[in-house]
Amino acid sequence: MTAPTSPPGPIPTGPDASPRAKTGIPRNPGRRELGMKATLLFPDRDIVERFYVPLIYTACRTCYSELTPEDIFERAVDGRIEQAKMQKLISGVIESGHGSTIEHVVFTFGISGVSRTLSHQLVRHRAGVAFDQQSQRYVTFKGAATMLPTSIAETVDDLRERYEHQVEGSLDLYGDLVAAGIPGEDARFVFPNATRTNLVMTTNLRALIHMSGLRLCTMAQWEIRRLFQLIRHEIFQVSPFLGSFLAPKCVPLGYCDEMGNRDGHCPIRPHKDRVLDAWADKAKAARAAGRELPVS
Repeated sequence: MTAPTSPPGPIPTGPDASPRAKTGIPRNPGRRELGMKATLLFPDRDIVERFYVPLIYTACRTCYSELTPEDIFERAVDGRIEQAKMQKLISGVIESGHGSTIEHVVFTFGISGVSRTLSHQLVRHRAGVAFDQQSQRYVTFKGAATMLPTSIAETVDDLRERYEHQVEGSLDLYGDLVAAGIPGEDARFVFPNATRTNLVMTTNLRALIHMSGLRLCTMAQWEIRRLFQLIRHEIFQVSPFLGSFLAPKCVPLGYCDEMGNRDGHCPIRPHKDRVLDAWADKAKAARAAGRELPVS
């Protein structure tokens, strides 16, 4: 039994070859083919364009209108309310944190080729999201595939060889155990976390924005970050407007709150420590001038 992996890319060779220099800036996983897929199964672009924005608008407008939800939705769908007007209200409501209004629309993804390492992280998201995953108990694998991390693929000593030997040995043992009559549910105990798996994930928009905020962050683990890059691409294909809300959490916050970025190596937004320091300096200067800065 073999353990197919995604193409690792060129490995440095020659007398001057050395491991990739360590840096605080994570490499963008989107620049490497990892063999994973995320496909939006539902809804299609027509459904999103015709109903999703009007539905969210209806939820938003109902909170502030004497009209019934039916009347608001009918006006939104038949074109009596302009798209720009609906989008403006929705953007403002989302930015204000009124998240229940975007729980009324859902997206279902088919996710394939991700590792069990990733799926263990992904299924920790529970509120507003549902999962069904390929079973290692009821599926007997004849050619299980695995994920090869770039950091291991690019190592120049024997570590990659030892890694591949370990993984292939586990898969070979699995095949031998099954062939010997051991139930697959027991043979699977030898599988490494690198083993690939498939899932179906359905999530409402509020949960998807929350997950994307965490997983698109450069501090996120490279594999799950790549998954959410693919998910974001899928949403953009059906609605650039809704896709625009899928971003690292620092984008809507305006600052980074990750402890691991206190040195500021990720430049997307300044770290909150710097923001607070700047505010303290400004407040000190204001007090020296005999005035106080407003606090709200």
